[in-house]
Amino acid sequence: MKLARKLTLALVFGVFLVLALSAYVQIRRESKTFENDVQRDHHAMGRALAAAITGVWRTEGPARALRLVEDANERERQVDLRWVWLDEQADDAHRPRLAPELLVPVSRGQAVVHRLPREDADVLVTCVPVPVTGDRVGALELSESLAGARRTIHGMILNTAVTTAALTLVCGLLATSLGVGLVGRPMRTLIDQARRIGAGDLSRRLSLRQEDEIGELGREMDAMCDRLAAANRKLESEAAARLAALQQLRHAERLATVGKLASGIAHELGAPLQVIAGRARMLVDGDVTGDEVPANGQIILEQSQRMTQIIRQLLDFARRRSAEKQETPLRSVIHSTFVMLRPLAEKQGVTMVQEGDTPELVVHADADQLQQALTNVVVNAIQAMPAGGTLTVGLRAERASPPADQGGAEGEYVALSVRDEGQGMSADVLEHIFEPFFTTKPVGEGTGLGLSVAYGIIKEHGGWIHVDSRAGSGSRFTMMLPRGNS
Repeated sequence: MKLARKLTLALVFGVFLVLALSAYVQIRRESKTFENDVQRDHHAMGRALAAAITGVWRTEGPARALRLVEDANERERQVDLRWVWLDEQADDAHRPRLAPELLVPVSRGQAVVHRLPREDADVLVTCVPVPVTGDRVGALELSESLAGARRTIHGMILNTAVTTAALTLVCGLLATSLGVGLVGRPMRTLIDQARRIGAGDLSRRLSLRQEDEIGELGREMDAMCDRLAAANRKLESEAAARLAALQQLRHAERLATVGKLASGIAHELGAPLQVIAGRARMLVDGDVTGDEVPANGQIILEQSQRMTQIIRQLLDFARRRSAEKQETPLRSVIHSTFVMLRPLAEKQGVTMVQEGDTPELVVHADADQLQQALTNVVVNAIQAMPAGGTLTVGLRAERASPPADQGGAEGEYVALSVRDEGQGMSADVLEHIFEPFFTTKPVGEGTGLGLSVAYGIIKEHGGWIHVDSRAGSGSRFTMMLPRGNS
C-alpha cells in the first residue's frame, strides 16, 4: 500500500474514531440528563400533589382527595398520575405497577423511582408516599414513557452519523490531496531517482522545493549523486592508472625474462656467427674460387636469416603490445614458447617435451598475453631444476567448476599444464607463490613477479591456476582457460 494512502486511511480512521467516541459520550450524557430531568420533575410534582392530597383528605375526605388525583391526571399530558394502595386489599385499579419488594421504602416514607422495560419504550415510574389517616398506606404513582427521549436520541444519532460521515469524507479528501501532493508525488520522484542511480545514471537532479524531510532527502540525494560522480571519475582515473601500472609491470617482467634468455640466445647465436665468420674469411683470403663462392655465400645467407629469426622472436616477445582477444589455438602458443625457451632450457640441462599428441584446442584470448603467462611458468619450472631434468607440457579439454573464491558455473575448459622434476614446494610456500615480489630464489636471481603476472593474465581471461606440489616430488601448474567456440 502506498504511503499517502496509508496516511489518509490513518487520518480518516482517527477522525472517525474521535467523532464516534464524542457522539457516544454526548448521547449517553443527553440520555442521562433527560432521565434525571424527568425524575426531578416527578419528584417536584409528586411532593406538591401529595401535600395537596393530604390537606384535602383531612378537610374534605378521601373521595375528594382521590378526585383531585383524577383531575390532575386529566390535565397532565405526559405524566400518568394514579392513586395506589400498598396493601394487599388494593383492587386492580389502585394496584401499584412496581413489585412489592421495590415499594418497601415507600411504606417507610421514602419516594421510589424505577425504570420498567417495555418493548416500544421504557417507562419511568415514581412512587411518592402520601400520609393519610387510617390504617392503610397510600401513595401517588407517577409514570412517564421514555419514547420521546428515545426519539430524541435517535435524532441525535442520525445527526451525529451524518456529521461524522461528512467530516470523515472532507478529511479524507483533504488528506488524499495533501498526501498525493506532499508525499505521493515527491516519493515517486525519489524512487525514480533512486532507480536511475542504481542503473548508473548520475546526471539527473531533483527539483523538490519542499522545506520538509522529503525535500531534505531529495537535496541529500542530489549531493550524493555529485559525490558518486566525483568518486566515479576518481575510480576511472585510478583504474586507468592501475591498468597502466599493470601493463608496465608485465612489460618489466617480459624484459626480466628476456634478460634470463640472453645467455641462452648468445649461445644460440654463437654457432651461426662462427660459420659466417669462417666463410667470410675464406672469401676474403681467396681460399675459395669458382662454384664454391656462391655456395659459401648461400651458407652465410642462411645463417644470417637464422640469427635474424632468433633475434626477431626475442624482440617480439619483449615488445609492448595492446591486448587483443581472438580465437587462439594453444598449440601454436606452446610451439612459439618452446622455440624461444629451448636455448635457456638446454643451457640448464632441461629437456622440454609435449605430452602425447597435443590436440587442436582453441581459446578466446590474447595470444601474446597467453605466451607471456606460459613463458613465466615454464621459466619458473626450468629454474626449479638446477641439475637438469624433463619439463612436460600437456594440453587437454575437460569439464570443471571454478574455485570457490572465484565463483561461476561448471563449464568446458582447456587445461594447459606444466610439470617439472624439481624439488617441489612446501605448503607454506604454496600459500604465497602468486603474491607479487614473493620469491624463494637468492637476491638478484628472481623478481618475484613471474607467477603473479601469469596468475593475473589467466584470471583476466576467466580462468585460474591450480598448483599441485609437494616437497621433493616436483610441481605441476595447471592453467584452466574457458574453451573457445572453434
